[in-house]
Amino acid sequence: MSQFVFKMPDLGEGTVEAEIVAWHVKPGDAVDEDQAIVEVMTDKAAVEVPAPVSGRVVSITGEPGDKVAVGSPLIVFELAGATAGVDEAPADAAAAPAEIPADMFVEMADAAARPARIKASPANRRRAREAGIDLATIAGSGPGGRILSADLASASGRQASRPATPAPATAATGSTTEIKVIGLRRVIAERMTKAKRTIPHFAYVEEVDVTELEALRQHLNGKLGKQEPGLTYLPLIVLALIRALEVFPQCNTLYDATRGVLVRHRSVHVGVATQTPDGLKVPVVRNAQALSLWALAAEIRRVSERARSNKSTREELMGSTITVTSLGKLGGIASTPVINAPEVAIVGLNKAVERAVVLGGAVVVRRIMNLSSSFDHRFVDGYDAAAMIQALKDLVEHPATIFIPKVDSP
Repeated sequence: MSQFVFKMPDLGEGTVEAEIVAWHVKPGDAVDEDQAIVEVMTDKAAVEVPAPVSGRVVSITGEPGDKVAVGSPLIVFELAGATAGVDEAPADAAAAPAEIPADMFVEMADAAARPARIKASPANRRRAREAGIDLATIAGSGPGGRILSADLASASGRQASRPATPAPATAATGSTTEIKVIGLRRVIAERMTKAKRTIPHFAYVEEVDVTELEALRQHLNGKLGKQEPGLTYLPLIVLALIRALEVFPQCNTLYDATRGVLVRHRSVHVGVATQTPDGLKVPVVRNAQALSLWALAAEIRRVSERARSNKSTREELMGSTITVTSLGKLGGIASTPVINAPEVAIVGLNKAVERAVVLGGAVVVRRIMNLSSSFDHRFVDGYDAAAMIQALKDLVEHPATIFIPKVDSP
């Protein structure tokens, strides 16, 4: 028998430490090579770290909420020569952080504590474990024998549903409950705090008549098949925003604080603020300016669903140049969205409601929506912010102009 010290691996992109979110093994457990052993959170994403060897867990370092530096001991394995697949591995064999191929990590995925040799997603591994199903007894119907959700549903006699992500550690004391702020919630808290502390937000709210936009939306949805998802307001307004940014590129800009440089982008990479069971995530629709309305709608659905189902890769959650946020029917009358740094603008959609308005001297019923936006006042002047939203308003109120490549400056 010999021991192998596995150190916190380099997770890339300048990561110097990672926070432990959840251990999937404990001292005394036998693990197989490639089995998920711990979920950690970097500043960019949640990552599942696989075991580099097979063996028995001797000790682990840290509890959920603790941060472990890259290159520091993470877990110690006791190896059995016949099963470890390596010769004697002394405790100091891992003198440097392990280099693990990126495709061995599962980013933003549910925790899994079953051997990775069986082909199944982390989410399905967790479903199987919760349901008491041995994946080794299931013949997967997916490519290469991969086990799919339908296979689990068939095995259990019911449709499998995604279980909740493990809750943060709690401690009940009398009439209160203390919840440790770790993982994604900690990252959200830190980013929101930094954004509000360092960015002088300038809020601008404007009401928009979306009666014609609603008529267009209903008309287009009426041409869809029964199984095709209908259009929401979001892709139509994002497309209008792209047109407005052609005239106001200063709102499609990132601020590089380290270099003191504004990086203005020609392409529009739209962040779509998405509420998930784990908290707010912002998946990105890249090169949105190159997409048709239907392609844009499909891509918004795709990245949002991947975020909600915990399947987003690190790259899918990075690189936005402007963010759009919407709470749908819960959108309220107005809001003051927090800028998604290092961006300089965020556009918020409030709910659309029918209201009595004066039009041409007569009181009529129109469908009205408020746009609530925030801008970084260091780099976007109040006039430019207002002018951009007015251009967006004009496009939305006359939706045929959304499909004209260029808009005129107000």
